[in-house]
Amino acid sequence: MTGYYDIVLGLIPVALLGITAALTLVGISLTTAIPAGAFVSMMIIGHAMFVNTPADSSDDTQSPRPPLNAD
Repeated sequence: MTGYYDIVLGLIPVALLGITAALTLVGISLTTAIPAGAFVSMMIIGHAMFVNTPADSSDDTQSPRPPLNAD
């Protein structure tokens, strides 16, 4: 089963190569198309790292600590 991060890993080269090729075919120079494709790839990586952050599954399942008794 593919997860979010598997899709992200697949989209990085697809965005870099696909956008660069598409912009080149449209007539934009290669020196402009490559940074545009790299920028989209960078945005995908940034979304995976900072917006949809990776978390350990053990962090979600832990119950909070009981309060300390001040006896």
